[in-house]
Amino acid sequence: MLASNFKLIHYLQYGQLVHHSNIKYAVCMALQKPIVSPKSFDTKRLLPWLVAVAFFMESLDTTILNTAVPAMAAALHIVPLSTKSVLSSYTLSVAVFVPVSGWMADRFGTRRVFSTAIGLFILGSLLCGLSTDIHQLVAFRVLQGLGGAMMVPVGRLTLVRTFPKNELVRAMSFVAVPALIGPMLGPVVGGFIVHYFTWRMIFFVNLPIGMTGFLFVLRYLPDYRAKRSDPLDWIGLVLFSSGVALLSYVLEVFGEHSLPTTWIVGLLLVSILLLTTYAVHASKKAKPLLQLALFKIRTFRVAVGGSFITRLGAGGVPFLLPLMYQSGLGFTPVQSALLIIPQPIAAMSLKFVLPQILSRFGYRNVLIFNTITMGGSIALFSTIGITTPIWLIVIQAFVFGFGSSLQYSSMNTLVYADMKERQTSMASTMASTMQQMSLSFGVAAASLSAAFFIPDRYNSSTGELIHGIHLAFIVLGAFTVISALLFYTLKQTDGSAISMKEAAQPI
Repeated sequence: MLASNFKLIHYLQYGQLVHHSNIKYAVCMALQKPIVSPKSFDTKRLLPWLVAVAFFMESLDTTILNTAVPAMAAALHIVPLSTKSVLSSYTLSVAVFVPVSGWMADRFGTRRVFSTAIGLFILGSLLCGLSTDIHQLVAFRVLQGLGGAMMVPVGRLTLVRTFPKNELVRAMSFVAVPALIGPMLGPVVGGFIVHYFTWRMIFFVNLPIGMTGFLFVLRYLPDYRAKRSDPLDWIGLVLFSSGVALLSYVLEVFGEHSLPTTWIVGLLLVSILLLTTYAVHASKKAKPLLQLALFKIRTFRVAVGGSFITRLGAGGVPFLLPLMYQSGLGFTPVQSALLIIPQPIAAMSLKFVLPQILSRFGYRNVLIFNTITMGGSIALFSTIGITTPIWLIVIQAFVFGFGSSLQYSSMNTLVYADMKERQTSMASTMASTMQQMSLSFGVAAASLSAAFFIPDRYNSSTGELIHGIHLAFIVLGAFTVISALLFYTLKQTDGSAISMKEAAQPI
């Protein structure tokens, strides 16, 4: 009891209770009980739902536009390949702003940051739906990405600080379900909306859901913040974000051929210089935006680096498949969406066998074999034509979905294999940032590959379009296989502690 009193005094003196005037909150903290708003029972019951809604909106928007690309291109009077920036701008924006989300929560409080994130997401959705040209749409997708970048990390942080450890797993599992369902429903919802309504409705569906969540967040979300937060690495943020944004822009204009080659090369060199300068800056700063020193850890380096290269190849598949199905093979948006559905279904089914697979074969063997298999499945999409049976397309989609889920899940868990507890937060931030960057660059790589093999994408025939996309799939598959070289550097025992621990847990 005496120890609890000293602990209570510590929390009261050093301000770890923010905006909690009621002594009950201090007692709860001292006794290791979850801290929630005055409406304790309401908050604990509603908080997982609030975070789940945010997760669902953010994950839905990563895939909902894929099946709408041809319809959007027609409405905006551009060729389908030019819509890649609409898809990549969102994930790139998330990548740039994820590293500052934790600092913002500590500095301004979880309730204010989370509500602001939802507000920005709603505003971005509204403006996207009202856009009249591709440039406006890309700009407002960036605004959407800013909101999405803050929603997920801050929501997860709020759960961790609200629920005790014996309840946290259940709460986190609950909010993870919408994040899995979102990508599965995205293509279907987008396909139905485009087929029966207009592409603008894809963005407007976020408005009622977001507004409801916004009001509930203001009323029920706990407000946590640190008494003192470390200064934000503004120099690092400017160098990193500008370097990544410029590199993405170079990939976009290279595919469009809207700038002279000398300009493109010059901009590419500037982007490399900015990112190199950030690396030098981060190596000298005590608390940089992203701690590049973590790449000295072999398992982290291989997991993040392999993930980046793999997603460069596989990240463009969701962009090319609907394009081939609709513009090439003549399927409707709804039919195209239904052909993609086996991928997320296979991905969700993997979670039941993943621990056994990793425990039986180990990370090194799984990643080497599965990377090659995954690259092969991407290349096999080049065999799909007008005469291909539907059942065969479904099988190919299922195989790719299972392989990609096994790949991503294995790499995501390997990130933490040799991490100390104090490093896990930064490791998670860096892995998320690199993942979003690779997804953005993957769409650009897919578009560039297809454009390279299509003689005149503005006036190409259906046969030329299909042939170009087929060759692009072969290139992306080969690029994915290259990442297997990184996984060869793993040791047989790498990640064994994680895989054995997972295998010991009930499924």
